[in-house]
Amino acid sequence: MAQTSIPMIQSFTLLLACQLIGEITVKSAGLPLPGPVLGMLVLVLLLALLPRLEQVVRPTLTGFLGHLSLLFVPAGVGIIGHLGRFGSDGPAMVLALVGSTALTLVVTVFTFIGVSRLVQDRGERASE
Repeated sequence: MAQTSIPMIQSFTLLLACQLIGEITVKSAGLPLPGPVLGMLVLVLLLALLPRLEQVVRPTLTGFLGHLSLLFVPAGVGIIGHLGRFGSDGPAMVLALVGSTALTLVVTVFTFIGVSRLVQDRGERASE
């Protein structure tokens, strides 16, 4: 039991440390992007520089992604809590939601294509 919990603690510590680095960097440099986004870039850089790190975080992150839908509950509660604002700001909010969703889907597709090409290139190099 203790053997499996240590990698999980290490994985979450790594995720939170990357997010903290992103938050501190954004706040101190006044960058116009969310700290977690910069933290995610730090995590990607770490995984690129230290490929063995992937083996440590993969099981935890796979389990975490399986329950990611739970993180939408607070957002839904927030929307219901501010339902009155839809009367005055509704069209702008709908436009922002639809636009950001479409942009997210496009970026996700290109990210998936890029990562699958990288993985395929690694597989081809490993088999040579």
